[in-house]
Parts: sequence; structure tokens; C-alpha cells
Amino acid sequence: MSEFSQYADTLHEECGVFGIYDKTGATDMVSAVYSALYALQHRGQESCGIALNVDGVLSGHRDLGLVSEVFPKRVLEELPHDAKMATGHVRYATAGQRSRSNAQPMILHHCKGAMAVCHNGNLVNAADLRHKLEMSGSIFHGTSDTEVIAYLLTQNRLLTPNIEMAVSRTMHDIQGAFSLVIMTHTKLIAARDPHGFRPLCIGELPDGSGWAFASESCALDAVGAKFLRDVRPGEIVIADHSGLRSITEHCGKAPHTLCVFEYIYFARPDSVLEGTCVHEARLQAGKFLAQEHPVEADVVIGAPDSGLDAALGYAQESGIPYGIGFIKNKYVGRTFIQGSQAQRENSVRIKLNAIPSTVAGKRVVLVDDSIVRGTTSARTIRLLREAGAKEVHYRISAPPFIHPCYFGTDIPDEKQLIATGHTVEEINKLVGSDTLGYLSVEHVRQLAIHSHCGFCDGCFTGQYPVDPPARTMDIVYDKPLSISNPSKKL
Repeated sequence: MSEFSQYADTLHEECGVFGIYDKTGATDMVSAVYSALYALQHRGQESCGIALNVDGVLSGHRDLGLVSEVFPKRVLEELPHDAKMATGHVRYATAGQRSRSNAQPMILHHCKGAMAVCHNGNLVNAADLRHKLEMSGSIFHGTSDTEVIAYLLTQNRLLTPNIEMAVSRTMHDIQGAFSLVIMTHTKLIAARDPHGFRPLCIGELPDGSGWAFASESCALDAVGAKFLRDVRPGEIVIADHSGLRSITEHCGKAPHTLCVFEYIYFARPDSVLEGTCVHEARLQAGKFLAQEHPVEADVVIGAPDSGLDAALGYAQESGIPYGIGFIKNKYVGRTFIQGSQAQRENSVRIKLNAIPSTVAGKRVVLVDDSIVRGTTSARTIRLLREAGAKEVHYRISAPPFIHPCYFGTDIPDEKQLIATGHTVEEINKLVGSDTLGYLSVEHVRQLAIHSHCGFCDGCFTGQYPVDPPARTMDIVYDKPLSISNPSKKL
């Protein structure tokens, strides 16, 4: 578990990817990628990076921290501003330690040319693949599955006539969730796993001067690109001087199972995924909640920020007035990375404060996206009680988390999930609410009303589109081998 996730009772997605190609060279690539990463910052706050292609020469900068921390004015000015192609990445680790070596884009140099690799997702066979690569002589610098993909791409590039065929060959080897953006000296490539676990979309630059690939459409908006479409599950899309083309040999080989939590929590409300606006999906979640778990109350409020849209939907469906119940301090930063429990308790009050005039003496419906360990939920409800709330009816716009995720979501071990081993009534008592209601699995599958795809809901049901791994990278490689048993087999 990373330093970040030890103290957070919220979920985190592994990362966001971005790539841009301008055949005219008119776009300031540094400014464009910087803006895109800001738009994708919600998808990863541990590290970030930018890679640039200037006349076929790849260079870049990556480090631990937020976009504003890693790329101050001095660093931005030192980066080359005459690139025609660039990639960017924000990361939150679900596989691999929190270290600079795991930051992306990963730039590799080999006899067939350099490449920069950005990855969003999680491979279920990463540990096995890495072991095979190590046995053939590969030396790893980090512990992320992205490095496994990078080595496979390098090996397959030696066996194929071009990079896109190497990507296709690599897709035969890797299993699980991957949305990739790969930059070479002449091409920008996007690829998505056959299940389409993680989002990836295509945009066109103004005047048709080039293209951009991004985890979410909000990043396209940030650079002035027009959304064209989503990358199809299994599709490889190539942008170069000759235009935009795709390889579809991996398409249609598996059911499309987008992670449903992209709509519930991960994606920004203004993004459009698979044809459905995320804001609209969250409104629908709130309406379903009101239908499933009605209650007599005076005001509906949302837990900032991910519960606000669902709370509005609950209010619209129930007829109960919607109110602003909390003020969130957006300038606190990552204050939960504090040593003592007292410091972490104080950071909650600094980051979030209830508005007494909204909740005092009232029956309050509090809408949130999830309950993970339950500690943050209990603190939030306690804030409402202290502000004078007469009753607190807790409504969750997702089913209970009872299983881990293997495809890029930082859901803790089952033992740390409050819903594992506790009934809804027991959880209600533990978090301190008067009543508690979760959204049903049946309704969560109906959130994206304009999307024509299935969903992965294994964290709710235990039914996964791909078999879970027998061993994971964090277990095998994030822990040093015992000195007393140096010959321990992997």
C-alpha cells in the first residue's frame, strides 16, 4: 500500500494518459500537455510526467508530486517548445511502489528507435510476464506493470516490421486492463484492451492539424481538440504524417466491460464516456437511490465533490430541496499524509466543514459515492451532527464494496472493506447514520443510459470478466525477499 492510500478512505484510479500530434508544429506541446494533465489530475496525484518528440529525439521530465509541483515555471521553460508530438501521464499507484522510477511516461531507447509509454490500468499476468523477462535477461528499474509492457514492446519490435505490429503482438501477451499511449520518433499510437476496462478517446486538433488521445474527453477540451470518438476495445489507432488509421484485429474478441466506477466516481462530471455524460449518469444514480431508498427529510446534500451530482438527482426525484451542506477547502492539498492520527483528524476538519444554516435542526439526506473502510464516512456524519443535524440518512450511489479490484482501482484488501463481514444495518451503526441505503447492482448497470456497452462490477459482485491473478506485482516485487532465504522462488 502506498503512502498515499494508507491514510485515505477514498478510492483512487491508477492514472490518466494523454498524447498529442500536430503535423504542422503550430501547437506549443509543453503548454498543451501541461493543460491536459491538469484536466486529468483527478485520476492520479502521486506522480506525473511529460515526454516530447523534437525531430525524432525523445526527452522529458517526470517526478513525484502534483502537476503544479513537478512542473513549476522553471521546469516548463527548460523543456523544448518546438516538438510536434508529446505524451503526458498522471499516476496513482495500484501496482508498484510510490517511487520516481515508476513515474511515467517511461522513455526507452533501443536499436529500433526510442519510445515513450503511458499506461492506465492493471495487468493480471504482470508478475508472471516479469519473471519470464527477468529469466531472459531483462533488468527492471521499478515495480510497475508498465515497465513489463515496455519491455515486451521492445522485444516484439525486434520481431516485427513496425511499431504498430509490435503493439499488436504485445496485446496477445498481456491480460487485464490497459489503455496505452505510445510515442515513437514518427508515430503516436493509442491502444485499448479487448474488454475496454479503462476509457480512452480520440480528438481532432483545430483545422485538422493533428490529433490527441486522452483518458477522458475533458482533457481534449483543455487543449481545444474536438472529440471524435472513443477508442474501441481492442483497437490500435495510429497518428502520423499520413493521417489517422486503426488496426482492429483484437476488436470483438471479448465483451466490452468498462469499469462502472468510472461513472460513479473516477471520471470528471464534464467528461463523456462511451456516449454518456458522466454528470448525467450520476444524476441517474441519485434518482435510482431516491426510488430504492425513499425517506422523509428536509434537505438533500452531497459529499463533495463526487456526491454532489447524485445528491441533485436524489433531490429532483424525491422532491426534497437540494442544499449545499459542506464547504470543501480546495487549497489544503494532500494534508492526509500526516504522521499522527490527531493530525489526520484535524486535516479532515480543515478540508471539509459543514454549513449549520443548511443542516441545523433538519432531517438530512447525505449522498456519497461509496463507503470503503468507513472512517471518513463516520467523520463526515459526525460533522453534520456537530453542526446541528437532527437526523442523517446516508445514501450511497454504488453497491457495497465486498471484493478487491484487479484492473486499476485501488480497492483495499477484502479484510479492510467495511462491507465485508458486516450487514447494512451494522454499517449504519458503525458510521453513525440514522438509516443507510446502497444503490442496487441492477440499477448501477443502468446508469449510462446512452452507452452501448457492458460493465465490470466485480468489486460489487465478485464476478470478473478476466480471471483474477494468482499473484500480483505488489506482493511479489514490492516486498524484498527474505535475507535468510535468498533463493526463494518467485
